[in-house]
Amino acid sequence: MAQPTPAESGSGGAQVKSAVRTVELLEYFASHPGMHSLAEVHEQVGYPKSSLYMLLRTLVELGWVETDATGTRYGIGVRALLVGTSYIDGDEVVSASRPVLDKLAAETTETVHLARLDGLDVVYLATRESQHYLRPFARVGRRLPAHTTSHGKALLATYSDEQVRAMLPAELASLTENTITDPAVLIEELHQVRERGFAIDNEENTLGLRCFGIAIPYRTPARDAISVSVPVARLTPGREQLIREALLEARNRLLMTVRHL
Repeated sequence: MAQPTPAESGSGGAQVKSAVRTVELLEYFASHPGMHSLAEVHEQVGYPKSSLYMLLRTLVELGWVETDATGTRYGIGVRALLVGTSYIDGDEVVSASRPVLDKLAAETTETVHLARLDGLDVVYLATRESQHYLRPFARVGRRLPAHTTSHGKALLATYSDEQVRAMLPAELASLTENTITDPAVLIEELHQVRERGFAIDNEENTLGLRCFGIAIPYRTPARDAISVSVPVARLTPGREQLIREALLEARNRLLMTVRHL
């Protein structure tokens, strides 16, 4: 007979199975927008249907999960939004970044982001939209693979090669034809990031869009980065230089502010 996992055993210091399942379920809904049937959720998370149903009903009653008019399909609830908003509202770096992002957006007239590394993903914490027409492609709370973004590459570059190798899977997800999918190639790219001091997303996340990102090294390795995104069609050499200089100045201003928190 298989031995129970730590989450199932109830032994001292072990994870509590019901708590783990609750978090996993909420993370499933967060990463799968829309409404889902009990059968769909069961297929993805693998919990027994009876316990899954009871857990869903409890989360519905508490407002963490919502149902449709039929009461048979489930999705993330409004309380998750309240918790996410509370996280952003209470974060000192996000607060300190507001005037810096405003100035950077005004100087470049392009879309500006603040993002945080979470595992092998980056999560968007703040955004300033471009003054030009640009279809929305990122929003606060969105999660993207770090290796596909300028934020993520700037942040991964603050780790050693050995640390990055230990973090990466054997093959990296591809979002466009330009996405780096070979870990060895990514590590070589990170060498270039360290040499020039900033990272470039060369249409690796969204075709037609180039992004420049720079880490905010108020801790080591860094966890936050800012970026400027600009359509390739609008990116002249002079404009690229302006963006790089504005990004470096914004990094220095934000770093000075955060260090005094």
